[in-house]
Amino acid sequence: MKSHLFIILFCICQILSAQELQFKSLFNGKDLTGWIDVNTSPETWRVENGELICSGLPIGVMRSDKQYENFVLEIEWKHMEAGGNSGIFIWSEGTAFSDEEPLTKAMEVQMLDLEWATIHDRTDDYVHGELFPTMGMTATPDNPRGNRSKSIEKRCKGKGEWNKYVVVAVDGAVKLSVNGKFVNGIRDSQRKKGYFCLEAEGAEIHFRNIRIMELPGGVIAEDQIAPLVEN
Repeated sequence: MKSHLFIILFCICQILSAQELQFKSLFNGKDLTGWIDVNTSPETWRVENGELICSGLPIGVMRSDKQYENFVLEIEWKHMEAGGNSGIFIWSEGTAFSDEEPLTKAMEVQMLDLEWATIHDRTDDYVHGELFPTMGMTATPDNPRGNRSKSIEKRCKGKGEWNKYVVVAVDGAVKLSVNGKFVNGIRDSQRKKGYFCLEAEGAEIHFRNIRIMELPGGVIAEDQIAPLVEN
């Protein structure tokens, strides 16, 4: 895991030394500009006091209005209910998988409240910050739990407290920092470019300070790019 992370960070440092890259906001703190509801409802997402609030119902996603390939993503989040479950999908197809599966084919960066494992009697299996492909997408986990990659250290705070994720995604590899430390990774993603989707999965969650630094693209095949969705 450390070697993959070193390579990614080395590449970023080389890029930054060659040209100036800057973060830009994906959420303006005022409204839902830049985001498109896929299969939830007008009541699912709202903005209050600079925060993007998701009610959690109905279960589904809201997507970005454009696709992204290589990037550094910062996002802060907090669950408001014990056992809350949500996440952000990257390299997503930007659509619901099916009528029976309201989520999307993508790479998920999971946001799981600390009490979820206890509530569901999975204490030894689940921690926050898992990385995994969904709906048939494929990838290779750094820290395997089945096809998922699990965080190697518990760093999340509980409900009502803000957490910060930094997601570094380059050429099909993903590294996740939780509250200031890299603790997970996954690689060999079937898709290397696609949409972001925020997830409603049954519990209220708040987001803020969603920022992205886009990095130069790489060599990519057509089948590694998610299909375009008309806005």
